[in-house]
Amino acid sequence: MPGLNPAIRAITIRALREGYRVLGIRRGWAGLLELRREKDADNHENFTELSEYIVNKAGRTGGTFLHTSRTRPSHVPQKHVPEHLKEKYNDEINDLTPEVLKNIDYLGIDYLIPIGGDDTLSYGVRMYQEGVKVVAIPKTMDNDVPGTDYCIGFSTCVTRTIHLANLLRTSAGSHERILVMEVFGRYAGFTSLLPTMAGAANRCVIPEYSFNVEHLTQLLLEDREKNPSNYSVVLVSEGATFDGVDMMFQSGEKDMYGHAKLGGIGDAVSARIKELSPKYNKGKRVETINQYLGYLVRSGDPDAIDSIVPMAYGNLALDLILKGIHGRLVILKNGRYDNIPVDIVTSTNKVVDVEKHYNTKRLRPVYESFIDKPLFLIS
Repeated sequence: MPGLNPAIRAITIRALREGYRVLGIRRGWAGLLELRREKDADNHENFTELSEYIVNKAGRTGGTFLHTSRTRPSHVPQKHVPEHLKEKYNDEINDLTPEVLKNIDYLGIDYLIPIGGDDTLSYGVRMYQEGVKVVAIPKTMDNDVPGTDYCIGFSTCVTRTIHLANLLRTSAGSHERILVMEVFGRYAGFTSLLPTMAGAANRCVIPEYSFNVEHLTQLLLEDREKNPSNYSVVLVSEGATFDGVDMMFQSGEKDMYGHAKLGGIGDAVSARIKELSPKYNKGKRVETINQYLGYLVRSGDPDAIDSIVPMAYGNLALDLILKGIHGRLVILKNGRYDNIPVDIVTSTNKVVDVEKHYNTKRLRPVYESFIDKPLFLIS
């Protein structure tokens, strides 16, 4: 996710200059879960001591040099319990939080700074409730962490989506087709709504509103007819549903947070548009270009906003720590940096307000006035 490395860099440099020792936990919560406390145990895959040299080298790049995982220590299936803990924890689902707390004490961690989305930060709330001093940073390209207008990664995701849409529209125009692009967004449609607002697509469908695919087809064929190049574009959130169809999954296997991997709604929408197109195109079928953008939108270097905001968030976290304040989430609200109680992450959800921001008849974002709106318009 673009923006993670700049955040780690900002935290490390500021903390070192304030006299702290900084440990980077590898693979998210997995590093704290799998750590071995025996003397001379090899824990190089679980944590690493950070220096200015290390973070300066990685800070300008995308992704995270500490790596990531979908580990949830409070709900660990028996097959994923670390080998050295299998005798102690042998239930079908195990809460290994006691081991995580012991490992935090073992490492001498005074403050824990989790960087992530709802899932990662929800366990951060659990850590805070267990007495760990937590200061959290919101990071998710879906921009769906409650309480903040902005999450690290969102701007780069939107930028990539617009760029890829503009590249693909050349093929759509050349072949006079309808371009269907599936983007990330399990529960919140910000990543399809904002690019559409910016002109990347004619229509978009989002998880917050179950749409009628025949109505979408009619709109896209009307858009195509009005376009001198004879094509149209729709962005489809991966969590979108239509005509009573539930979310579409790649398999039935779920991660520790209970999420099955999404994928396939773009294929289904594309197939239905092709099937229905003769009805709205004088009996002639219109072909589609179906593209799953997937990890393309979250790969590569961070853009300007995802280089600046992570730097600010990292320093905000250290500002709180230096004041002895914890149990907070650093945020951007109405264009100003701030912080709020971290438990907001588990107390509410952040999704598109359909009534305010989405026209269900036109399947497009609503933007009647920009006065007093935040930078990304939809908060």
